[in-house]
Amino acid sequence: MKQFTAQELREAWKQFYKDRGHVDCGAVSLVSDGSTGVMFNVAGMQPLMPYLLGKKHPMGTRLCNVQGCVRTNDIDSVGDKSHGTFFEMMGSWSLGDYFKKERCQWSFELLTQLFGFDADHLAATVFAGDENAPRDEEGAKYRIESGFKPENIYYLPAEDNWWGLEYGPCGPDSEMFYVKDMPDCGPNCGPGCHCGKYTEIGNDVFMQYEKHHDGHLTPLTQKNVDTGWGLERILAFLNGVDDVYKIDLHAPVIAYIEKESGLKYESDEKTTRSMRILADHTRTSVMLIGDEAKLLPSNTGAGYILRRLIRRAVRHARTLGLNKDQILGVATIYIDEYSESYENLAKNRKFVLTELEREITRFESTLENGMKEFRKILDKTSAAGKKEIEGKDAFFLYDTFGFPVELTVELADEEGFTVDEEGFKASMEEQKQKARENQNFSANLSTGTGLFDNLDESVATEFLGYEKLECDGTVAVIAGADALVTELTEGQQGTIITDKTTFYGTMGGQVGDIGEILGSNGAKFEVTEAVKVAGGRTAHVGKVVSGSFKVSDKVTLSVDAENRAKTCRNHSATHLLQKALQMVLGDGVEQAGSYQDPDKTRFDFSYHQAMTADEIKKVEDIVNSKILEALPVVTKEMSIEDAKKTGAMALFGEKYGETVRVVNMGDFSIELCGGTHVANTSHIGLFKILSESGVAAGVRRIEALTGDNARAYYKNVEANLGEAAKTLKTTPADLVDHIKKLQEELKNLRSENESLKSKEAQAALGDVMDQVLEIKGVKLLATSVKGVDMNGLRDLGDQMKTKLGEGVVVLISEADGKVNLVTMATDGAMAKGAHAGNLVKAIAPKVGGGGGGRPNMAQAGGKNPAGIQDALAEAKTVLLSQIN
Repeated sequence: MKQFTAQELREAWKQFYKDRGHVDCGAVSLVSDGSTGVMFNVAGMQPLMPYLLGKKHPMGTRLCNVQGCVRTNDIDSVGDKSHGTFFEMMGSWSLGDYFKKERCQWSFELLTQLFGFDADHLAATVFAGDENAPRDEEGAKYRIESGFKPENIYYLPAEDNWWGLEYGPCGPDSEMFYVKDMPDCGPNCGPGCHCGKYTEIGNDVFMQYEKHHDGHLTPLTQKNVDTGWGLERILAFLNGVDDVYKIDLHAPVIAYIEKESGLKYESDEKTTRSMRILADHTRTSVMLIGDEAKLLPSNTGAGYILRRLIRRAVRHARTLGLNKDQILGVATIYIDEYSESYENLAKNRKFVLTELEREITRFESTLENGMKEFRKILDKTSAAGKKEIEGKDAFFLYDTFGFPVELTVELADEEGFTVDEEGFKASMEEQKQKARENQNFSANLSTGTGLFDNLDESVATEFLGYEKLECDGTVAVIAGADALVTELTEGQQGTIITDKTTFYGTMGGQVGDIGEILGSNGAKFEVTEAVKVAGGRTAHVGKVVSGSFKVSDKVTLSVDAENRAKTCRNHSATHLLQKALQMVLGDGVEQAGSYQDPDKTRFDFSYHQAMTADEIKKVEDIVNSKILEALPVVTKEMSIEDAKKTGAMALFGEKYGETVRVVNMGDFSIELCGGTHVANTSHIGLFKILSESGVAAGVRRIEALTGDNARAYYKNVEANLGEAAKTLKTTPADLVDHIKKLQEELKNLRSENESLKSKEAQAALGDVMDQVLEIKGVKLLATSVKGVDMNGLRDLGDQMKTKLGEGVVVLISEADGKVNLVTMATDGAMAKGAHAGNLVKAIAPKVGGGGGGRPNMAQAGGKNPAGIQDALAEAKTVLLSQIN
């Protein structure tokens, strides 16, 4: 067998298939687009499912790639020699092209020529047949013709050699094995037994049937082949190791963990398991944050899985004696290792390390207290004679300390306990329900009811609004408040769908147009909102002002030009804003949401901290400079592949068709966008950022104005400045200097006032040194004074402490109907046991209050002046008990 590095194996795999007419179709994001119902891409074939179902792939019928995958369903198995949450699948596909003969031949060539396996040590399994499908004699025949020995072909049942989902494409598969030189374990020794003689090294899936909902099979018109090989497992096998953590992808990390922890890999089971979990989970976290999706930890969906992985890695790092910096050291090694094959990881290096550090820090701040609380819960559960932690306690750990319930389950299991996971879910749902009850929900008339979900496919809307604002059309569908109707009459509210429209329907963050639809004989429908509904149709929501409208009526649709122009300014400014943010904050900035209407633009973006005033100014200046440059705004339609080649920015998670619309603003901004825009950036007029704030972890929001709205803002600011200057009897130009002068005067007056208060307090207190008592060798001055606030009382206390030299001062004052208390203790007094904090805590109840503080100084408030003398007397008793 030949030995490879991971990178050599990736390239060798792809070249092998390129030599046989395949095209490298490239890898896609680790984060699923949601169309398959899973959060991550869990298999190499998953992104290709539409093409396996018959859709034409733009790159042809023979494809290959190396696809990163994430699976967390067996996360508890991570820690052994082979399981991982991230892995790479080397795949090749025939989409209705070649079938079993070529596939079997190429698999044999791959094994013997590329990997150097001895043909005598190769075995294969084929489908044995059952009542649903015949025995795969054809598969066995081509395996033998390719070079497999007849005696090494094994027929196995459907549970071993059949691939398929609940319904859809399915068919027999054929697995390939390496046979070791060792005796059979028994008469039935063969592929599938666990004696170690047979090691699976590859699998070919022959999709030749379609399974229908009633369970019966029919032959597929397009027969496909799917081949998938796990890179890490085959790499370990080729390099003669039985542990994937010993291959070149992991070996440097394991060596680093050994060095930093002072522990040895494989020294004991617990240490080895923690090293593997730390390595695997850190790698997966790095790959997800560095992915084109730039996934961030959160409490929902894929972000929750990422958070769980990071927090589990932190816990196992701590068991190895490693800290945050050393976890980041592991992450850095993986970034270096994978950057050549994963360009986004290299590009997002700084972003990955920053976000990973942020999440580790967030968890470390609560982990210690959380572990203490977990021990308390464990002790409470044990004391009650139970071995199951209550769901509400597990939820408390999650809600207060950020413990994923899976972490609590794992910790409990290590102690011989279980967790009531159903009870946890109930507590979680209870919290969600409370949150829902505090929210207000609203829906647009006739657009959220599903009225348009089942319209005939022939009912469509052609959008003409890029080129013009008015067009003629025909009414295709009319809806009232809760049902489809054939007519709307004067005064009625409803929705009209036409075969053509110039109205842009709310989509992609841009609100829909407003305007009017005119019918014959003076009929008029006022459009208050245009929205996108099922089937990509545009629904015009509004009210009949005059006349009536029926299905099949000929109408004229007219968009409000001023309203559209304002929205266009805001939308185009958002494109300039995104590029400016990337220039100032870095390429890691990506759109996380947007909203444009005629009044303002709102843009959410990925960034980990608040922008500084200087950064905001720089961004605003860049946008305004591009407005002044009068850049032409050009839109072109092209294939998605060509659009990507131009470097056009796309919104992750957005589904794009084969043809996309690219919006260029000079050479400054290039984005995929279906919205409406100005023809030239100069038409935006002016751009003003109103605010920058946080809306979620790792997400910031900018709100801004453009055009007339921005000018109105500046006029309002100017008017307010003028009014302020007039009030202060100065000019707007001198306003800042005048305010600074007033602030300085106010500061001096406050200082004089405090000085006067201090003198008044001293005068009111008089000579109190004759009131000093000595308690067990510690001087105590406990007295009251009238009309002194807390600040004055502290100043007075400092003066009395200085006069006293060594000892304890207790001062109480009634001011404005409230009682203020201050206690102070010198170093000498504290050395003998005096504690100002405990002293004030003990005497404050006498005046109807409470408080506390440090051993040397404390304060309290109360509301019962009648108890002042009792408090002073109590001070003597308390101090007596404190002194050693």
